[in-house]
Amino acid sequence: VIWRSDLAECVCVCVIYQEVLVLPLQGPWGRCMGSECGPGGSQSRAVWCAHSEGWTTLHTNCDQAERPENQQSCFHVCDWHKDLYDWQLGAWNQCVPVSMRSTGVIQRPAVCLHGEEGIQTREVGCVQKADGVPAEDVAICEYFEPKPRLEQACLIPCPQDCVVSQFTPWTSCSKMCGTGLQNRVRFVLAPPMFGGSACPNLTEFQICQPGPCVGPESLYSLRVGSWGPCSVPLPRTARQAPTLNQGKDVVGYQTREVTCVHRSGNADALSLCSQESLPVTYQACVLTKDCEVSDWTDWSPCSKDCYELNGPTGEHTRTRRVHLLPVGGGAECPELEEKEPCTPQGEGVPPCIVYNWKTTEWTECRVDMLLSQQDRRRGNLTGLCGGGVQNREVYCVQATSVDPASSALKSKEASRPVDDDLCLSPPPNTTQLCHIPCPVECDLSSWSAWGPCTFENCLDTAAKKGFKLRKRRVINEPTGGTGSCPHLVEAIPCDEPSCYDWLLVKLEECIPDNERECGPGTQIPQVQCVNSDGEYVDRQLCRDAILPMPVICEVPCPKDCVLSPWASWSLCSHTCSGKNTEGKQMRARSVLAYSAGEGGVQCPNSIALQEVRSCNDHPCTVYHWQTGPWGQCIEDTSVPPANSTAAGVGVRGGDSSCSVGMQTRKVICVRVNVGQVPPKKCPESIRPETVRPCLLPCKRDCSVTPYSDWSACPATCGNTKRKQNRKRIIIQLPANGGQDCPEVLTQERDCEAPSVCLGYRWKTHKWRRCQLVPWSVRQDSPGAVETCGPGLQARAVSCWKQDGGPADMGACLKFASSMPSLTQPCQLPCQDDCQLTTWSKFSSCTQDCVGVKTRKRMLVGKSKKRDQCKNNQVYPLSEIQYCPCNKYNAQPVGNWSDCILPEGGRVEGQPGMKIQGDIKECGQGYRYQAMVCYDQDNRLVETSRCNSHGYIEEACIIPCPSDCKLSEWSNWSRCSKSCGSGVKVRSKWLREKPYNGGRPCPKLDHVNQVYEVVPCLSDCGQYVWVAEPWSVWKVSNVDLKENCGEGVQTRKVRCMQNTMDGPSDSVEDYLCDPEEMPLGARDSQLPCPEDCVLSDWGVWSRCSLVWTDTDYLVVLSPILSLCNISDILCFLDWSTCQLSERAVCGSGIKTRMLDCVRSDGKSVDLKFCEELGLDRKWQMNASCVVECPVNCQLSDWSPWSECTQTCGLAGKLWRRRTMLQVPQGDGRTCPRQREQWKPCPVRPCYQWRYSPWSECKSEGARCGEGLRFRNVSCFVSDGSGQEEGSLVDDEMCGNLEPSVDGDKRLCTVCLCTGDCYLTDWTVWSPCQLSCVSGDDLGFGSVQVRSRAVLAQEPENLLQCPEQEWEARPCTEGQCYEYKWMTGAWRSSSRLVWCQRSDGLNVTGGCPMTAQPVADRSCDPACNKPRSFCTEAGVCGCEERYTEVMTSDGLLDQCTVIPVLEIPTAGDNRADVKTIRAVSPTQPSNSLPGRAGRTWFLQPFGPDGKLKTWVYGVAAGAFVLLIFIVSMTFLAW
Repeated sequence: VIWRSDLAECVCVCVIYQEVLVLPLQGPWGRCMGSECGPGGSQSRAVWCAHSEGWTTLHTNCDQAERPENQQSCFHVCDWHKDLYDWQLGAWNQCVPVSMRSTGVIQRPAVCLHGEEGIQTREVGCVQKADGVPAEDVAICEYFEPKPRLEQACLIPCPQDCVVSQFTPWTSCSKMCGTGLQNRVRFVLAPPMFGGSACPNLTEFQICQPGPCVGPESLYSLRVGSWGPCSVPLPRTARQAPTLNQGKDVVGYQTREVTCVHRSGNADALSLCSQESLPVTYQACVLTKDCEVSDWTDWSPCSKDCYELNGPTGEHTRTRRVHLLPVGGGAECPELEEKEPCTPQGEGVPPCIVYNWKTTEWTECRVDMLLSQQDRRRGNLTGLCGGGVQNREVYCVQATSVDPASSALKSKEASRPVDDDLCLSPPPNTTQLCHIPCPVECDLSSWSAWGPCTFENCLDTAAKKGFKLRKRRVINEPTGGTGSCPHLVEAIPCDEPSCYDWLLVKLEECIPDNERECGPGTQIPQVQCVNSDGEYVDRQLCRDAILPMPVICEVPCPKDCVLSPWASWSLCSHTCSGKNTEGKQMRARSVLAYSAGEGGVQCPNSIALQEVRSCNDHPCTVYHWQTGPWGQCIEDTSVPPANSTAAGVGVRGGDSSCSVGMQTRKVICVRVNVGQVPPKKCPESIRPETVRPCLLPCKRDCSVTPYSDWSACPATCGNTKRKQNRKRIIIQLPANGGQDCPEVLTQERDCEAPSVCLGYRWKTHKWRRCQLVPWSVRQDSPGAVETCGPGLQARAVSCWKQDGGPADMGACLKFASSMPSLTQPCQLPCQDDCQLTTWSKFSSCTQDCVGVKTRKRMLVGKSKKRDQCKNNQVYPLSEIQYCPCNKYNAQPVGNWSDCILPEGGRVEGQPGMKIQGDIKECGQGYRYQAMVCYDQDNRLVETSRCNSHGYIEEACIIPCPSDCKLSEWSNWSRCSKSCGSGVKVRSKWLREKPYNGGRPCPKLDHVNQVYEVVPCLSDCGQYVWVAEPWSVWKVSNVDLKENCGEGVQTRKVRCMQNTMDGPSDSVEDYLCDPEEMPLGARDSQLPCPEDCVLSDWGVWSRCSLVWTDTDYLVVLSPILSLCNISDILCFLDWSTCQLSERAVCGSGIKTRMLDCVRSDGKSVDLKFCEELGLDRKWQMNASCVVECPVNCQLSDWSPWSECTQTCGLAGKLWRRRTMLQVPQGDGRTCPRQREQWKPCPVRPCYQWRYSPWSECKSEGARCGEGLRFRNVSCFVSDGSGQEEGSLVDDEMCGNLEPSVDGDKRLCTVCLCTGDCYLTDWTVWSPCQLSCVSGDDLGFGSVQVRSRAVLAQEPENLLQCPEQEWEARPCTEGQCYEYKWMTGAWRSSSRLVWCQRSDGLNVTGGCPMTAQPVADRSCDPACNKPRSFCTEAGVCGCEERYTEVMTSDGLLDQCTVIPVLEIPTAGDNRADVKTIRAVSPTQPSNSLPGRAGRTWFLQPFGPDGKLKTWVYGVAAGAFVLLIFIVSMTFLAW
């Protein structure tokens, strides 16, 4: 049993123990707990006793002395410890091979291809951020972040040998006579890495002997040593060295040694070197002094003084000042400023101000912005409706928490606009689609028939005044209510009015008088009392009306003439009666049987068979009430106000109201076709109202934001006027008579603060006294004078602001140009020297090419009295130059710029509301071409010299986009069906295609037309057949006595348009249903006397059978679709979305028609389906949306950028714009040009250029250290790099820093006899990566340089120093590959070399294991004729000879091979001959055209083995043989 510890619960198990192993175990520690942060916390763990087999047992079974601790102290980690502790990561150690970790011995593969896998480790610890002290517990860092890994895989690349270049050519011999040395050198291209071979010798020597010397050979050389360090001159009055201050005590001195050197390299006495004058061994120098800076200041307060969760951090800085500038090549000044991110913390830190976007009200919805160019509605924008576009302005404001107590006050005051950059979130949309409801026209029914003459008021019949009325009803409510509809009632004055009358329902059968069976009789009428509206009422109400009398009739007796009953009265021919019109009605009857002639009643003549009566005898004077529009809603003082004016301030377009008002309108009585008449002519009971109440909308005042803060003054230098401005934004437009908006929304003023030029400059102080080398150093030199000679003088330099005032040195080091020199050479004149002032400036020229300019200088001191100083030839005191004759030539350069429209193309809408997208995109603009100015020497100068502003300007045209142009809609076609649902069509055709980015055309058909098809419903009763009465019988088989028998009746049948008053006009017969056309003629039997006489058939009664599914179908009919009549219901697609005539897009209606279809598929009147109860509540109309054609909208052009180049011809200015609104629907696409450029004004490019270094020269010495010099000159160019430029005065480059420091450098003049030197460092090699097969291994790039050894004497080679090379990391390296190259074999050898992938021949880099053989030899030697030693080391034969081998594999002889000659075209020999080449090496005697047409077949190769083609020929012959055998077998 063992002790165990864990965090789980303990489970006790009882077992029987014998001899078992028990041990205590412990698990992981729990989380550190504590009341305070830091040390003092505690953590615990569970400890239990476990059996050796793993199960838990009682604690008493374990040794209590070995029980582990279950509690310990720990470090309680809190969240703020994250800012105090962090992981400290050590550097990765060297990559160790994986094999070495297991065996301890590095086992490298014989051939390395891709490197070897390895592992590298590092140290990781938890430390305090402030001082790097290790933390009390590693768990502190683990609490916030997992412990970083301690190991990682790595790759040990293959060893890379040192790579060197090829040797340079041999130098000339070091001596002109006697025995000397020649050398050649090479340089290092790639250093050895990863255990590769070291670099070989970079120098090779060989002895040369140009010839014997004439006379004794010179054994000594005068050598000049290098200058020693610059020393501080000791003061004469002080014993200790003074301190160095800037500009003071920076001049010291240095010396060098001049020795006489023997050829053996040993120094001897100077007298052994024959020299007239010795070189100078001293000179003044600048003391080297490093830059000195102060200590760091304390960290500045954090730039962010508020707390913001997830917001950007601030930063604090610390600085140090420059105490001493670097002098004499001393160390440059380090960084003078440090920045660190910071976040303010603590309870007193306020939260940061939050800025949010705020928007103005949306502008009025505008439809005109969606109209195409050809839309005729552009001329009249009133009444447009449907989809449109509205805009708003977005501005940034400070988000403040509003106190509930003052919320009412704060809601009235808009926030002050601030800089848009303060709002970090994306701005809201500034454009959106909107919808203007289209007005609904008043849709009226047809007029009803004229009603009876009735009293105006049935309760008051004393007036005896009556009217006949006809009415119509509103089918579709118009926008604004029924008040905008025309009149609905018309009245006609009439006499004898009555409110109630008897209605004849029907006449009973004719009853003969005196109870006879036939003869005269009467018909009793059945009547019903009705009111003026035709409604059945109580019969008592008709007590005053005249009851219809019984109608006289006759029942025909046998042998009497039999007539049919009277037909119904026809409709009245006119609706009224006048001078020229009179209403008539007609009815007719026909003869059913003629009289027998013997005592029977005879038939009447044809006139008596028709009756005519007057109808609508009232005059044609129609009156109606006409209403005017409702007037403006005015306040009704009799009604108290509902709320205050301020209560209506809210969302634009709201229905808020503030009080009850009153509206009035004018109502007049109008006679149709006449005009206004007195009101008594119209019925007073139906007079419309003239006054109605209304709700007065609240007044809304214009609301604007407070003015924003004044903008910052531009940071410009000079005397230019600077302005600052501020603005306010309209957030609510006035309405309903509210206060108007202010006219001034922006204000501008001059900047009060003075112009501050941010810039720094160096200020130089006066040169100090010229300082010589101490006399103690110079006194032993011949000709030296204590008070005169060459020296150095120093000056102080300070930093100043551009606008005046001193500044810190660090500012000039960071922002100003290069620091002026602190020292310069000087010359203290000796007593006999002539002293002159410096030259003055040349006088100015008043005019080019005229006059001269002069400059002067003067003698100073005692030089004025010395005669030798007055020699103007040696010391001229004035110089004269002719004034320059400058001629300038201007010419254009470069391409034309983009066509640029003039500024200010935006259209402004309402005050303060910008209409986005209304930017002028086309029209006349200007393009620009840069002008360049040259002087007479073809040097580039400023364009102002040519009196040019730098551009050529030319007008240009940006073509305007043209939308697709279609014709107007054609008229609607007639409905395709005269009964039921059909379609009607209208079309447009293409008139002009779009171009230049105009709106695209809708989808056109093959004839470039677009159609609109809508459903239509034709009333099945709008065209009816009208039949006239039957004519008199025409008996075809006449029995003269009886006047009966077979006969024919005819009548006219016409198709007429049906109206409310009945059939009116005749129309084409095809408009009526041919199946329902009445018969125009009929054959029948005319009854004879004693026959039964029957009347015509009456109308069919209602069907008594139950309706079935196959009798009628209800069909929902769409456009141009057919319904399967086997189904009862057919749901088909909707029609296209229909818009109002005044709408472009937006909400519309799609429709479908309801059709009643008979079982045979014929459309019939809907009344049949309605009578059968099939008229369900089908949805016939549905809302839909037509996508709006929104044009692309772009932002304003950005300001012009800075020029892409500071000088030259190719500089450009750019400006750009972004997309604000993505095009939608058929809107215009965005213009392709989102950026524009124009050339910058041409400025000359000035730069310093250096001449090549001169030869190394030393003053008065043969060998040793010398100087190289070069000139520094100012050149001007056009910046293209295609020309060298022209030399100009140095003052043109005065503000430019030299691109290379120094115009002189030390060098080695010549190797002295016996000297052995290292060459100068080579240039750094190209940057090279460590690659395998072209893939970077990730070890970075490296470049190298080297120094080789040079010697003069063969006997001094052992004294030469070691060669040197050094490497450094670099960036942007490239991969190089190395491969072996071979030349052609020459005898038994060939050239083999290594070549880099860029074509450079090198030594090293190529794997030695793959080096090709450079020498070959055969054993035994190849001494047979025509034989040679092959690359494989065996003997072979020359071309055209084949090998004959012995049995032991050795070459026996070379024999001529057979030649297969293939004749060419035109060769008369058609056969193929085998010939033997007598002399294959001799030229062929064949014809010129046959050259190269002879093939030599050599079966054996140079190694004596059969060639591959021989095996191929044998295999082919074998296959051919098998094929022949198979075919022969099949033939049998």
